[in-house]
Order: sequence, then C-alpha cells, then structure tokens
Amino acid sequence: MGKWNLDILYTGFDTEEFKADLERLEALIPELSNIADDHGNMPSGDFLTKYIKTNEELSELVEKLAIYANLRYSANTRDTDAASMLGRIMQMMSATAAPAAVIEKAISEIENLEEVIDSTPALGEYKYLLLNVKRDSRYLLSDKEETILAKMDLSGASAWGDLQSSLTSGVKVKYEGEDITLSAVRNLAYSPDADVRRKAFDAEIACYDSIKEAVAFALNSIKLQVLTECELRGYESPLDKSLYQSRMKRETLDALLGAMEEYLPAFRKYMKAKAKALGHVGSLPFYDLFAPMGKSDKVYSVDDAKNYLLGIFAKFDTELHDMVKCAFENEWIDFFPREGKVGGAFDCGVPSAKQSRVLTNFDGSFSDVVTLAHELGHSFHDRQVFCHSILNQGYSMPVAETASTFNEVLVMETAIADAKDKDEKLALIESQLMDACQIIVDIYSRYLFEASVFQNRPMEFMSADRMCELMTDAQRQAYGDGLDENALHPYMWLCKGHYYSGGLSFYNYPYAFGGLFARGLYAKYKAEGPAFVDTYKAMLRATSISDVEECAKIAGVDLTDKEFWRQGLQSIADRIDEFCELVG
Repeated sequence: MGKWNLDILYTGFDTEEFKADLERLEALIPELSNIADDHGNMPSGDFLTKYIKTNEELSELVEKLAIYANLRYSANTRDTDAASMLGRIMQMMSATAAPAAVIEKAISEIENLEEVIDSTPALGEYKYLLLNVKRDSRYLLSDKEETILAKMDLSGASAWGDLQSSLTSGVKVKYEGEDITLSAVRNLAYSPDADVRRKAFDAEIACYDSIKEAVAFALNSIKLQVLTECELRGYESPLDKSLYQSRMKRETLDALLGAMEEYLPAFRKYMKAKAKALGHVGSLPFYDLFAPMGKSDKVYSVDDAKNYLLGIFAKFDTELHDMVKCAFENEWIDFFPREGKVGGAFDCGVPSAKQSRVLTNFDGSFSDVVTLAHELGHSFHDRQVFCHSILNQGYSMPVAETASTFNEVLVMETAIADAKDKDEKLALIESQLMDACQIIVDIYSRYLFEASVFQNRPMEFMSADRMCELMTDAQRQAYGDGLDENALHPYMWLCKGHYYSGGLSFYNYPYAFGGLFARGLYAKYKAEGPAFVDTYKAMLRATSISDVEECAKIAGVDLTDKEFWRQGLQSIADRIDEFCELVG
C-alpha cells in the first residue's frame, strides 16, 4: 500500500517487452553512427530528418528503459538488478557520444540551416532545438580536444567532486558523546529545543576541521578547471557560461539580483524580530535560523492530504485538480519511508505514458503535504510539455521550479488564510519566511561567495581558512545586521555540494529565480483571475522550446524589468510585517 505502480513501463526486466526494447536500443546505436559517417552524402534536409527520426526513437527507448530501472532502484536501493541494468544502459549510451558530436558539428556547418528547416515540413517543430545546436557550436572544440577534456574530467573536476561528497558523507560528528553523520547533526537545526540547536551547531562546526583542507583543495581544483575550460571554449566567464546554459540574459540576472538587494532590509527585519522572539539581544545567530515557531500539531493521512490539495487546486484549474486526483488514485506516488528507499522527494516524468511518478517520504506533517504539492507541480509541468516530441521536452534550470513553487504558494496562501489560531498562523508564516530567507538571502550569499572564488582563483590557491573568510564576508554582505556577527557559518562552502561541479557553475541564482518567478506569476493570477490560467499553462508549454525571456513574455512578463521581481519580493515583505505583528 502507498507504493507506485510501474506497469505502464514494464513489469520486469525478464519480460519480452523489456528485452525487445533493450535489443532495439542496442541496434539503434550503430544507426546513429551510420548517419554520422554518411551525412556528407545526403542533402541537408534529408540528413536532418533522418537524424531527428533516429534520435527521437533512441531517446524514447532510453528514457523508458532508464526511467524504469532508476525508479525501481530509488524505491529500493537494494535492488541490484535495477542498479546493474541502469549501469548497462548508461554504458550502451556512452557509445553515442562520438557520433553525436560528429552530427552536431555537421549541423553547425550548415550555413543556411534556418532556410533548410523552413523548407522541410518534418523539421518545423525542431527549429529551436536545431538552431541551438548551431548556436552551441561556437563553444565546441575539435573532436579530439572534446574527447581529451571528457576523459581528463574523470580524474579532474568529477573526481574532486566525488572527494567532497565522500568526505562530507563519511565524516563523523561528535554529538553528546556519540558519533553521528553530518546530515543528522544538520537536521537538528530544526529542533524545537534551543539547547539542542546550539550544541548541534557547535558539533557541526567542529567536525569540519578534519576535512577542511582536503575539501578546499578540491574546490580550488574544480574552479581552476572551470576557468581554464571557459577560456578554451571562448566564454567570457563561468557566469557567462552558466547564463548561456540557462538560456537566460545577463540583464535578467541583474534585474533579479538588483531587486533582491533592495529587499534585503526587509529580511533583516524578519531575522531581528525572530531573534527577539527567541530571547536573543539584537541579531539572530546562524544556529537559530531554522528554529520553529508557533505550533501546528495536525497530522494528515494520505486521504487528508489528497482532499486538502484537491480542494485548493479545484479553485485554480480543473486540469490540475484532475491530474492530482489521478496521481493519488492510480498509484503514481510512492508515499512512505522504508528501509532501502532513497530519502527526500522527487518527480519523474514518464514521456512514453504521458504520466509522472512521484517519490516522497510522507509522515503526515503539513510540510509533507506542501512537498506533495511541490512535486505534483513538477508533474503538472511535465504534463504541459508532453505535447511536444521527446526531443523538445527539456527545459532550463531557472524555469524548472516554476510550477512546483507556484503550487506551494497556492497551498501556503490558503493555509495561512484558513489558520484557526495565532499559534498555527505563526507556524505557517514562519515556515514560509524561513524558506524565503533561504532562497533570497542565503542564495545571494552563495552567489557572492562563488563569484569571489572565481575572481581570486587565478591569483591564489585559497586555503580552508581563506575560503571561510570569503564565506563569512559574503554572509555579512547578504545578511547584514540580521545575522549575529559572532555566530556566522564559515563552512557553508564545504557542506554544499552545489559548488563542486565542473560542468554546472553558479547553481544558486536559479533557486531565487524560480521562487520569485512563481510568486510574480501568482501576483498576476490574483490580479487577472481565472483568465490567467490558460496563459500560465501556455507559458509552461513554452519553457522547453524557447529562451527564458521569450517564455515569460507569453505571460506578459519582462524579466529584465526589476518591477516584476519586486512584486514577488513585496508579497514576502508583507508577510514579514505580519510576522512582526504576531511576535511583537
């Protein structure tokens, strides 16, 4: 009970359907190589049509096979058959890297590409995809150089990232005379007991001493590799590369960050009010950032959660309501924690069935209900892009959290409005503001820190102490007098895995983008009413076939205008005023 059903994919690895699809995948890979070898002997339109058709079938097969193996493994990490099959599929797909590089280079060399696309009906829906292949080519190196970089990365940035992950997951934290994990001690930051929060924070800070220099070495090495690759490929900077990967303009980021900076005083007001309510004089110490306030004891069953969400979503959109009802009633969701199941929560679109599967670790708290709403928002986004071919269903990181956060806002606004007493209302508002503080203030500090690391790396190798100095400087700039100067967190650079990727830098501002974009859209919904819903869905459909700014224009939004971002921030500032009244 409470588990998802994967029969829409396969009923086992030993079934004839699974074996046939795996065999077909194996046969398709050489077909891609044949296209790479013969592209020069075909008219451009025929070459592109053949490539798209083959790549589409290949993508459909690998998505279906890999999703099934991955979902089985996520539900039971002891499923060795699933782990082995996933590895086998990935190994098979590694053989497509070389022919894909040849094909993409050939596409980039078609001088009249847009004309070829426009004159070939079968290519019309793939125009954005193909033009991006050509656009991306200016940052590609030769086939030989690309191969060398990919192989060197295995013992470079990728290995350094694995080192950080290994050290932080394996470090022992001495807490109350026992050795516990880093994740366990960090979770104690949410304890209602002030003494537990303080002792856990001190234990966490102390544990970093044994691994800090090794992790600092890893971060220095990764960032130097990123800078070197950016120079080789022709990107102006790692930030320039990040924005390009996000299909987003620098003007949009400047407007977003500029608006965030304007509202930092409001968040500092919230932190100081929370500090006073918790008995501190002046500013809030880092170890009390996540201290719960108010009280909400209601426990939700799965049926309670279902009925609660359906009641909210029915008022917004019939399609969203019906999809969520289907998810609950047709075994889309794996609800409960159990031994061997991965932690956290996620949504996985299943393109072949035009459905989704959602994993949560539901224990009945209101935050678990909000998590369900969030993940089902991703499912709703999946549903909107399923109308495109599988090659046109991927969207960039900044817009990935739009529908999920929008769902969260719908639920939280309803819950706060319906709160039965002051304690419940305070608990809900505090939870909302705590999350907002993280995606605005803390994300801004992380952005500032990463920018300073990239700025300093060409001139110096930064020791662990130097990293701590840069981190606390960034926290002072972002949190200001809202955070206690004597109780900062100097090791936030060490425990956050987002910094340790050679291929994905500045994995921070997209969180702020997603949170505020959804809030801005919610403000438009409140202003325009039901008429906005169809616009919202059209915009979601466009996220996979247009740049971020073009997509937002569908909803009448200019992302380069600070005023849009101020709408979302002002809604948070209004909540801060309400919070201050409740604790005043």
